[in-house]
Amino acid sequence: MGEAPQTINHARNTTSAQAVLNGEVKGLKRLLPFLGPAFIASVAYLDPGNFATNITAGSKYGYLLLWVIFASNLMAVLIQSLSAKLGIATGKNLPEVARERFSKKTSIFLWIQSELVIIATDLAEFIGAALGLYLLFGIPMLPAALITAAGSFAILELQRRGYRTLEAGIAAMVMVVVLAFTFQVIMAKPDAGAVVTGIFTPQFQGVDSILLAAGILGATVMPHAIYLHSSLTQSRVVGQDDKEKKQIFKLEMIDIVIAMLIAGAVNMAMVIVSAALFFKNGLVVEDLDVAFEQFRQLAGPVTAISFGLGLLIAGLSSSSVGTMAGDVVMQGFINRRINLYLRRAITIIPPLAIIAFGINPTTALVMSQVVLSFGIAFALIPLVIFTSNRQIMNGLVNHRITTILGWMISALVVSLNLFLIVEMFV
Repeated sequence: MGEAPQTINHARNTTSAQAVLNGEVKGLKRLLPFLGPAFIASVAYLDPGNFATNITAGSKYGYLLLWVIFASNLMAVLIQSLSAKLGIATGKNLPEVARERFSKKTSIFLWIQSELVIIATDLAEFIGAALGLYLLFGIPMLPAALITAAGSFAILELQRRGYRTLEAGIAAMVMVVVLAFTFQVIMAKPDAGAVVTGIFTPQFQGVDSILLAAGILGATVMPHAIYLHSSLTQSRVVGQDDKEKKQIFKLEMIDIVIAMLIAGAVNMAMVIVSAALFFKNGLVVEDLDVAFEQFRQLAGPVTAISFGLGLLIAGLSSSSVGTMAGDVVMQGFINRRINLYLRRAITIIPPLAIIAFGINPTTALVMSQVVLSFGIAFALIPLVIFTSNRQIMNGLVNHRITTILGWMISALVVSLNLFLIVEMFV
């Protein structure tokens, strides 16, 4: 019974997509069967860990580091496109291709590290949502965490009803976050000229600004988003030959660009609001609960509520994406599966423990980003290797310039994350 809605949705989407590939559908309607996967993956770029980094960047340096977010999102477009392309070309997700190409021991290692990374990202997302409830309604963190758990189970129920239902639900949640930050930008009344300069003028102010820029760039690439995106495209619309697969990829690229632009705009909005309110008033804000209170004092309670709502929705939606990614890596790397609800129940234990012990939520968010940093190389490097291999990709193999850019971005992101880890512990 549970599979029926998924089967019906998939059949309808396949029929619609085939009509597009056959040239029977024209105009914007051509995009509809292909929109969705990138929106789910893009939620990883809006997790509460980004909130903490962006608010800090804006309060310390104003509009200075907006260009870093702009550059980060350009990188994200390329990386997520490689992941989507792998799924379209092979009909397999990244962990499945890795299992075929690597030894059993390597696959098991990759599975273990990816599960640890997903637990760390899930920690950030779960704590962020609970913190949102605490800020909005004054609910103590532990009860807020239990409510968050119930909410995350409800979102998983959308997946059981079919991927179109899930995509619609996630897209709606992303739009709530977009509207929340649009309202905050309007209320903050930023300096438009300074915003444009910040986006298009690469510059730093001292070593600390370089460190913060490294944090923003280093946290751009989310390993679980890479694993998940290849899974979302592997069987959604199946091309019968290279020509159809190239058509599918071109249409999926539009989905990726739109989703990444939205995610980038929201991240920029966080910095802009922080710069316009905190930096302008000489306030350095590094904790999200402090940010909420300062929003209330400087821009009114409605602005503070919109910030708390954005944090809550971002945390809830991104936690469900983490659970889905966990299912993908387990199935892909070791060919095993457990019930999604059981997986969700297991992964809520670490954040509940951290909240129960009274650890500072923002500190926990920062530490989760450090753990996440360890896993980036293990997702990104195989992705570039596989998509550059004609034997695997056939007609969708990377162009030479794409491969060069992929390796340059991989080297940059991995180096920055290693740099951050060293700075954290030395």
